[in-house]
Amino acid sequence: MEPLRPGDPSRLAGFRILGRLGEGGQGMVYLGETGGGKPVAVKVMHRGDDERARARFVREAAAAQRVASFCTAAVLAAEVDGERPFIVCEYIAGPSLRDLVRRQGPRRGGDLDRLALGTATALAAVHHAGIVHRDFKPANVLIGPDGPRVIDFGVARVLEASTSATSQVIGTPSYMAPEQFFGECAGPAADMFAWATTMAFAANGSPAFGDDTIPAVMRRILDEDPELGRLTGRLRALAAACLAKDPVLRPNAGQVMCDLPAAAAGCRRALATG
Repeated sequence: MEPLRPGDPSRLAGFRILGRLGEGGQGMVYLGETGGGKPVAVKVMHRGDDERARARFVREAAAAQRVASFCTAAVLAAEVDGERPFIVCEYIAGPSLRDLVRRQGPRRGGDLDRLALGTATALAAVHHAGIVHRDFKPANVLIGPDGPRVIDFGVARVLEASTSATSQVIGTPSYMAPEQFFGECAGPAADMFAWATTMAFAANGSPAFGDDTIPAVMRRILDEDPELGRLTGRLRALAAACLAKDPVLRPNAGQVMCDLPAAAAGCRRALATG
């Protein structure tokens, strides 16, 4: 945490602001606390952003509130109509997957299996709520004491939204599905492509199609096979299936969740009794 600077808020919606946690494309994230001393994360939109940026911020607040809180940072309060909209969320005491791998190295064994199952479950809940994340990546997975949480719905869209509203390239190139590069409507299958290359990053320290120049990454995503490295067994097979160039061929989040070794037995029992 960094100290507050001149111009930073000291209180918002009854929450005391303690310091800066970081800055993203949409706004500044502060560490705050409730009146009872419980830590919270407060995301405040950048001053002077245009109406399109405001609309994305409003979408993030709405999307985050629609998804089951067990797999995301629960929204505690939101103000989207003022001069500087903000969202107050549950504070997740843990690093992002990106920072964890950079500091401690790739994940192995049970750690990797739990990560795969937890994030697949999170995406199943996201999609069940009628949301497509569209920017799933290691930086947007926080590793909390109770497991992974998916955050940052800033570019998410509601499944019922018209395709005309989504005909633009949005996302992080190394984790984007082929259809996203052509401005096509990004559905849940695009999130599963991102999930698979995120698992490759977790296991190897680099995404499945590299992270160098944008043209090189795009060429590999469109024309080459992924580098799955140390991914093994059923997780490797599922990641490979999710990285199919054709979105129709990719399994959905529920299928992946049920087919992972840690969940397979439970899912079979549920299907047998359902």
